[in-house]
Formats: sequence, C-alpha cells, structure tokens
Amino acid sequence: MTPSTAERPQMPIEDFEELERRAPETVRLEYINGKLEVKAMPDGNHGSIFMWLLRQCLLQRPDLDLMPERGVKAEVHRKGRAITDGFLAPVDHFRGHGNWSDPDGALMALEITSHDPDTNKRDGIDKPIGYAEADIPAYLLIDRDNNTITVYSEPKDGRYQQSPSYPWGATAEIPSPVNITLSTEKLKDYAD
Repeated sequence: MTPSTAERPQMPIEDFEELERRAPETVRLEYINGKLEVKAMPDGNHGSIFMWLLRQCLLQRPDLDLMPERGVKAEVHRKGRAITDGFLAPVDHFRGHGNWSDPDGALMALEITSHDPDTNKRDGIDKPIGYAEADIPAYLLIDRDNNTITVYSEPKDGRYQQSPSYPWGATAEIPSPVNITLSTEKLKDYAD
C-alpha cells in the first residue's frame, strides 16, 4: 500500500510557508492533505455569492466577522494550510494574526466552489476533513456546480457528524454556535 501525501508530505510545512510568502499576489497557494494546491482566483459570481452571505451574517449576527480569504491552519496537528473563502469568528478575532490563523475560537469555514477541475475533491472531500480535524464547529460549502449548499457540523474524531445538503432556493439552518438561517433563493441569480 502506498503511503498518502499526508503521511509523506511533498515538503515540510516551513518550506510551504516560505513558498507561499514569495508567491505573486495573483497566486493563492494551499497545503492540503500534504500536497501543494493552487486555488483559483474568484470570478464575479463567486464574489457576489460571498457578499450575499456576508450581508446575511451581518444582519443576523452583527457580533461576528466573516473574514474573506483567510488563511487557516487545518488538518491533523494543524499541518495543513487552507485559504478559506470566508472564516467566521467573533468581531476582532483575527486582530494580530499573521497569514495563517489558528482555528481556535472560529465558528465556521466557508468555501464557494470555483470552476476548476480540482474544486470538488478539494472543497467537498479534503477540506471537510481538514476543518473537522481542526475542530471548526461548522463548514459551509456553496457548490456552484450542483447549485446546492451543504452545512457540515458537529466535528468529532476528524469528521463532521452532520452534513445536510439543500438546493438553492431552500431554507438552511447553520446550527449552534453559528445560529444563522439562510434563505437561499437569491443564489439562483448566480447559477452559471
């Protein structure tokens, strides 16, 4: 049996962080499951979906910040580095953080799929595991290929115990500690 990249990573985390620091601003690098990943730059619909969710969060939970494009330490022993499309935490939680925030105290990671070949594996398989392993209470996946949202919650033993999916147009509950109700009808405007 061949060892996974998590067991035998492509490079030490320190080398990844140095590479990421030196990358041009137009390149977004992640270190997922022991493997270097390049994250696609967001397009207009991606940005509009983020702004829709930001407004929902501000209206329902003004005590929280939805920080865009936040780097987070994820996976077992926090050896992974993911750039979330959004990271939800109490106001000013990220003050003083460097490029990679420890997930302690954060409430939710957000990913909005892009139209690249790796998005389904990265956002739908690898990141839920990494975020659950980091004990992030919720992970919201907005899937533009299937026009669904999936609400992952209750991390335990490196896996989310709950992961209901909803078609765009449905009402979805993001449970405690987030406690936000999303009416997703507006997402239909961003179907590609």
